[in-house]
Amino acid sequence: MKQNYVITIARQYGSGGRTVGQMLADRLGIHYYDRELMKLASDDSGISEQLFAKADETMKGTSLFRAAKKVYAGELIPPDSDDFTSTDNLFNYQAKIIRELADTESCVMIGRCADYVLKEYDNVLSVFIHAPKDYCIAEASKKLSMSERDVERFIQKTDRYRADYYKYHTGREWTDARNYDLCLDSSKLGYERCVAEIIAYMRVRFDEE
Repeated sequence: MKQNYVITIARQYGSGGRTVGQMLADRLGIHYYDRELMKLASDDSGISEQLFAKADETMKGTSLFRAAKKVYAGELIPPDSDDFTSTDNLFNYQAKIIRELADTESCVMIGRCADYVLKEYDNVLSVFIHAPKDYCIAEASKKLSMSERDVERFIQKTDRYRADYYKYHTGREWTDARNYDLCLDSSKLGYERCVAEIIAYMRVRFDEE
């Protein structure tokens, strides 16, 4: 690739999207960013990394994202404001880091509405990894020490939070294929083939031999 490029990956829980992202980054020899985005946002803003993580966990137990909407528009709330450490501003700083990374290096980014934050960038390929419920339950059960029913409930809760988080910050539906360049069913392709398909699409998308 002649330019720096970014692959954003949104994924249903249990679909293996994170694994696909890690494998893709390794295959391409580029950085992989997931929760590291919170640390970078913490370093940039001076806000405690624990506060970023706590906000994530706290919001999972509330209905705020379903009850309101605050579509990201690129603004930052100044340190002298009472809302400097608000959930909205924590997202804004993570978005700032996402944009700075897209400007300077090739990388894979997981979640954080990165596809929307970078929607105006020509060097970005957005991917959604999904799979049927039974497949996600089976894959998640390999990592979670829960009954199958509890795993199913955990997946439903996690995906509902991701959908609400996405809708709140973007105004869009998380599972709408129109939001992404490429949607892949990992149950049909497997992780290796998902990586291969993304790379093949990149060659077409970025007009490379």
